[in-house]
Amino acid sequence: MQKLMGLVRRCVDDYDMLQEGDKIAVGVSGGKDSLVLLVLLAGLREYFNKPFELEAITIDMGLGMDYSEVARLCERMNVPYHIVKTEIAPIIFEHRKEKNPCSMCAKMRRGALNQAILERGFNKLALGHHYDDAVETFVMSLIYEGRISCFQPVTNLDRTGIIQIRPMLYIHEKTVDNFAVRKELPVIKNRCPVDKATKREEIKQLIFDLSNTYPDLKERIFGAMQRFPLPEWEPHGRYKRPKDGA
Repeated sequence: MQKLMGLVRRCVDDYDMLQEGDKIAVGVSGGKDSLVLLVLLAGLREYFNKPFELEAITIDMGLGMDYSEVARLCERMNVPYHIVKTEIAPIIFEHRKEKNPCSMCAKMRRGALNQAILERGFNKLALGHHYDDAVETFVMSLIYEGRISCFQPVTNLDRTGIIQIRPMLYIHEKTVDNFAVRKELPVIKNRCPVDKATKREEIKQLIFDLSNTYPDLKERIFGAMQRFPLPEWEPHGRYKRPKDGA
């Protein structure tokens, strides 16, 4: 717990993610990434030198998922929890019958989440993207779009005034997985019909295969994003790339 909170603290400091008085919403899907982020930010809240408010928000896609255990986790951590009911999944899969649903789904989820955040007066949205997500997104952009690009550690959404932050960028996926298991977090199985059948899964497998031959592949890609920085990727603080497993 202390090790991971230290990595979150370092990422927050390197990219100046938190300011005193921030009202932060954590987008909680029920998956391991968002739940681990919620636990780590709730822990950081207790000693961080810039006091901030924290709340968890879930966009219920209309897939019949049960979030009661997530609600109990939030209650134990003294984190308010809000569920936004939607019909996004029925609209996409039953009414529109989208052949490539991921893009539209992501757009509708973002819209619902941003609206909920604005209505509840939050100025920042914390997302559970980790180290491996960043590397995979970079490779996806290169292969599928012919662009050198990735999401930013801190993103200002001009239309809404919301600032997105990604405090887990220094934590590897397998570390997130292990932490979720050790803490017995109430991870909810994703009921999306196309789960594990996306382009991201193809890229994840490609990186895994290449890493067998080039063990430092992910570290080199992540480091390149900071040393020859993509927009907003140059850290302000002193950065030491986490070793695999950190």
